[in-house]
Amino acid sequence: MDRFLVKKAARDPLEQGREEQEPGQALPGEEEERRKRPRRESAGSDSGLATGCCWRKIRAESLDCDYTVLFGRAEADELLQKLEKEVEYFEGDLSRVRVFGKWHRIPRKQATYGDPGLTYTFSGLTLSPKPWIPVLEHIRNRVAAVTGQAFNFVLVNRYKDGCDHIGEHRDDESELAPQSPIASVSFGACRDFFFRHRDSRGKEPSRRVEVVKVQLAHGSLLMMNYPTNVHWYHSLPVRKRILAPRVNLTFRKILLSKR
Repeated sequence: MDRFLVKKAARDPLEQGREEQEPGQALPGEEEERRKRPRRESAGSDSGLATGCCWRKIRAESLDCDYTVLFGRAEADELLQKLEKEVEYFEGDLSRVRVFGKWHRIPRKQATYGDPGLTYTFSGLTLSPKPWIPVLEHIRNRVAAVTGQAFNFVLVNRYKDGCDHIGEHRDDESELAPQSPIASVSFGACRDFFFRHRDSRGKEPSRRVEVVKVQLAHGSLLMMNYPTNVHWYHSLPVRKRILAPRVNLTFRKILLSKR
């Protein structure tokens, strides 16, 4: 991972993230790697995505994502304020995660919301989502309107600052509808988001595949399409220079539990 950057003079982190993540702009430090970067193109009308949005296609070997800034600054600010007031996060044992058989505190806050009768298992936890609240329904409906996809579940992750993070993982739980996309909506501080191919992980990878780096801006939507989560792990690394919070919503299609 990159070395940590030195914190600069006082500057609005949300405004900084928005300037850095204008559609089509090169990511910082990647000017020399343009030839190695994944191919980016406009999403075609046959993808089911609304043509009124400025979509950017992000592709690499077996990686297929679509990116856009879905909410304008004013609306994104308002939605972030509502999320901060209304989302109820896990506490106690539900705020821990099992890694290699040991339980650890999760370096972020989490919550799940969704339709009745659903359960979702990850990191040793089986969760029943809370009923939808208006702000989450509003965001879900906007995502559905521009993607043509219906989602019945959302995982909410809150990162208080750049020290909160999430390690490399794949969203490949058995409850997910086969080949369904995952819609990731971000509010707050702009954060680096990494994709690493499964064959290039570890100290002695079987082959080398370039890491794909994306910056997720305030009010943005990243669609992770099939088969991205089959072949690629993703993560949100520590960035100590980030002082503002970030709230991320990953909308999913969950199969109804069989009882």
